[in-house]
Amino acid sequence: MTEEERDLGKRWFEEVWNRGRRDAIPEMLAPHAVLHEAGQDSVGPDGFYPLFDRMQAAMEEIQTTVHDTIAEDDRLCVRWSFRAKHAGPGLGIAATGKTIHVTGITIMRIADGKAVEGWQNWDMLGMMEQIRGTARAATYVAAS
Repeated sequence: MTEEERDLGKRWFEEVWNRGRRDAIPEMLAPHAVLHEAGQDSVGPDGFYPLFDRMQAAMEEIQTTVHDTIAEDDRLCVRWSFRAKHAGPGLGIAATGKTIHVTGITIMRIADGKAVEGWQNWDMLGMMEQIRGTARAATYVAAS
């Protein structure tokens, strides 16, 4: 894997999420790329745009931080965290103004300088609990 390919994960989170550049998606994601997330697959930039658009419509002040990258053969693993303000109805919930914090791991298969397959696992439930105000701590208190 080239150094440029190894940096693709950092570049993805910086350009797509921190800068909100929708046009960066096809720069880094192959047209035939398959993305596996939450039990559903999407294909290429056109398949990814709906998630990007929903998040952009729901969040402001998005800041992702890449904590680690590990590369082996054609695979790149990225451990990241996300902080943003819930400022719009893009997730089907009216804006709350709450700042949310989420963590996740993304694995990319890279070919010819672009992601051609990806697996993403992040704390969607934790994000929704933070937005709705149902803290996980309440579960622990009720169980005590």
